[in-house]
Amino acid sequence: MSIGSPLKPASARAAAAQLHGLRANLAWAFALLACSRKSAATPLWRARLRLTIGAAVAVAMIAASMAVLDAPAVSAAQHAPESMIVLFEYVTGFGKSVWFLLPIVVALALIACLATPSLSRMSRGVLAALTVRLGFLFFAIGLPGLVFTIAKRLVGRARPFVEGGAGPLVYRPLGWNVEYSSLPSGHAVDAFAAAMAIGTLWPRTRPLMWTYAVVIAVSRVVLTAHFPSDVMVGGLVGALGALLVRDWYAARRLAFVLGADGRVRSWPGPSFARLKRVAGQLIAP
Repeated sequence: MSIGSPLKPASARAAAAQLHGLRANLAWAFALLACSRKSAATPLWRARLRLTIGAAVAVAMIAASMAVLDAPAVSAAQHAPESMIVLFEYVTGFGKSVWFLLPIVVALALIACLATPSLSRMSRGVLAALTVRLGFLFFAIGLPGLVFTIAKRLVGRARPFVEGGAGPLVYRPLGWNVEYSSLPSGHAVDAFAAAMAIGTLWPRTRPLMWTYAVVIAVSRVVLTAHFPSDVMVGGLVGALGALLVRDWYAARRLAFVLGADGRVRSWPGPSFARLKRVAGQLIAP
């Protein structure tokens, strides 16, 4: 007993020290985990807040346009110079999705024919990456237009002057009539979906693509084919539709990746030099 008694306080102190160290380590780990969760959640929270505010502003602008801007805008468009009408009649034809979808389908068909097992591993990888990106463009541009081509005929908003006046509140829902399919503008849906899709893959094209989309939207009002609110709604749903397709691809790490901060970024695609090398291999005898 005389030997064991001095050891008990020492062993108790050692156990207490170990327990204190364990508690400190656990507290540090939980604090670190909480910080990481907070840093990861904050950008997502801000992104959702920005999206909510943006949607509210867009709805307010569209409602204001219907109430104040629609009728005066199309009435003024009737007095546009003839040269402007001729110009926009030519320009507006480029707002259809077929200008994007047809080349994409042709490119995908060529890749399907040319991608043979005899190609090098690098060439097959380049073609696979190109196929994924072309597929994204096809769905991001085509799906919003398809969905809202059906929806606009169900909504049944009259185009300007269909019933004689510029009244923007004439509706014949479920009529499936082209004269009552003004909301949203199909050209605006296609143009803004294309601008968003191409701009997300190749950010340097954004100024050009957004300029293109705005010009197409303006042309529809100048030609009195749509009210301003029609093209606003078309631009909004076209861009959002393309973003939804992008997020679907990002969730599967196809062409895009979702970062820890909640932002979606595009994977670097094949370089122009590699594309040239693969093209040379494909056309070589």
